[in-house]
Amino acid sequence: MLELLRIRHLALIDDVELEFSEKMNVLTGETGAGKSFILKALNFLTGEKMRADLVRAGEEKAQVEALFIIDGEEYIIRRELVAATGRSRLYVNDKLSSQETIRALKPKLLVHTSQHGQQQLLQSSFQEKLLNDYIQRPDLLEERSSVLKTLRDIAAKQVELRERARTLEDKRDFLEFQQKEIAKVAPEAGEEEELEAKKQETREQGLVQEAVEHALGLFYTDNGALTEIMSRLENSLDAVCRYLPEYLPDTERVLEFRHALTEIETRLRNQPMNRPDEDSIEEIESRLYELAQLKRKLNRSLDEIVNMQEEIEENLTFLDTCKLDLILLEKQEDEARGTLQEILEQINKLRETQGSELCRAIENELKTLGFSEHVHVEFEFTPTEIYSECFEHKARLIWVPNPGQSPQPLDKIASGGELSRFLLAVVGLMNKDETPTLIFDEVDAGIGGITLNYVADALTKLAAGQQMLLITHWPQLAARAEKHFLVCKDVRGSETFTSCDALSPTGIRNEYERMAGGGQQGEALARELLGTG
Repeated sequence: MLELLRIRHLALIDDVELEFSEKMNVLTGETGAGKSFILKALNFLTGEKMRADLVRAGEEKAQVEALFIIDGEEYIIRRELVAATGRSRLYVNDKLSSQETIRALKPKLLVHTSQHGQQQLLQSSFQEKLLNDYIQRPDLLEERSSVLKTLRDIAAKQVELRERARTLEDKRDFLEFQQKEIAKVAPEAGEEEELEAKKQETREQGLVQEAVEHALGLFYTDNGALTEIMSRLENSLDAVCRYLPEYLPDTERVLEFRHALTEIETRLRNQPMNRPDEDSIEEIESRLYELAQLKRKLNRSLDEIVNMQEEIEENLTFLDTCKLDLILLEKQEDEARGTLQEILEQINKLRETQGSELCRAIENELKTLGFSEHVHVEFEFTPTEIYSECFEHKARLIWVPNPGQSPQPLDKIASGGELSRFLLAVVGLMNKDETPTLIFDEVDAGIGGITLNYVADALTKLAAGQQMLLITHWPQLAARAEKHFLVCKDVRGSETFTSCDALSPTGIRNEYERMAGGGQQGEALARELLGTG
């Protein structure tokens, strides 16, 4: 139930607060006063978009706030529209919320019935949903959708497998050629880098040996070994020192240098040497050439060739196993198709049996709304293949409003007034077990006279068990309301404002007179409706 609605700074509305009755509430006023805009504000609150230019001039934002009571629990919903950006913010119980949350909650809040609803009624999809809701077997419908999705997924996999197999089959010879070429060489990931490193290491070993041998060769001259020459120099300096003692430090330096030379020679002779293996170098060069030839032949890097080898093996294996995979998918498809056919048989049978019940219920509602006692409504079922060999009976409403006419779809013979009453009948049937607020926006369009009384009775009956907001131009309907709001547009200074106020008894009488055309005629109808004679 919608208990309270407040609208601020939205279009011509500056600040309006409405407190509703739990039964029928009526909104009346001159055409263009802004009645339907109040309902637009409710739609905005429950998820519909609204343009930024609808924020009242001079204000930063517009705000719509409402208090709903659902199963005894309060829901305070507020939505703000920012003029500068056109963005909106939604709050549920003062917590920032999402559009998805409010859209999921909306069916419990409002059922909006308008002339747009009449157009929906003409759509076969809406008529089918009407029947599905009446059957009250959402489990079957969900299972149908689930199995149908499974079948479509299987079909997509089959198409994908066949397409891939067809593409690869055309390339099988080339793939096998590539596979053989790669198998002959059998490259490994990183092998080329390892060979180059080993080749460089072998080359360096030869250079080290050459350098050591060259260094050792310099320790020997035509005059003898360097150490022997240094020994002779040491002896000569000893003789010099007998006469020239100042050469003693030089003698010691020569001795130290001779010992250092001896140590260097010893280390060079003991240096571990790995002689380069010429055969190994040839093998490395041969393998590198083999790898280079394979790279040129396949126009790929070695790493790409290694990966390509795995891909080729995978593709050829796929070609070998594809037929088996398709057989398994066909088996799964047959099983799922059988399940879908069983589900559809149940749904089709329920639609036919429950469809007849729904049509009889609609006929009874229509008779209370001024239709002929002979009015006839039925569903026309068309077998439609929703998957190969699986047929669903799609439903379309057809009717005979008057005796002597042939059955026709609603959009062929229904007038605006007939559609209004038909929609009212449907809404009454489909919301008996629900408690959202029913909103009727000029559901009385195209009707009058005695029929108007039938519609008034139907609305009164609905409002006895469910809250209703009704926009009307007929005083006969307004008189059935428990609470009456008048929507007015007036100019204050240089600005225009839309207001909406609950009417007092005197205000209600004045509004009835206006709605009835004023003058003596208006006064007479107002007295009749108010029972004042």
